[in-house]
Amino acid sequence: MKLLFDQNLSRKLINRLADIFPESSHVQFHDLAEKTDTEIWDFAKLNDFCIVTQDADFSERSRLYGSPPKVVWLRCGNAPTNQVEALIRSGATAIQELLNNPELHCLELH
Repeated sequence: MKLLFDQNLSRKLINRLADIFPESSHVQFHDLAEKTDTEIWDFAKLNDFCIVTQDADFSERSRLYGSPPKVVWLRCGNAPTNQVEALIRSGATAIQELLNNPELHCLELH
C-alpha cells in the first residue's frame, strides 16, 4: 500500500509510518511540490499511489472522477506531525479497506 503525502504534510511521515505503509513517499521526492493538483493526481494514478492530503481539492476531484487514485483526506487542521501520524495509524484499517474496495474512492479521517 503506497501512500503519497501531499505538500501540506511532513516528509517525516514516510519513516514514521514505514512499519504499516512501507512504500510511501512524498510529493517533494518526485519533483511535484510545485506542480498542479492535476499533475499530482496523474502521477499518483500512473504510479499506483493513494494521495494523503489535508486539501479538499483532492477529495472533490475524487467525487468527480472516482479512482484511481484513491484519496485519504485528513480533516485534522494544522496539526503537529505526531498527531497526523496518530490519526493515520488509528485509521490504518479504514485506509486498507479504502485501498482494497473498488467501490470506495475517498476516505475522510477526523
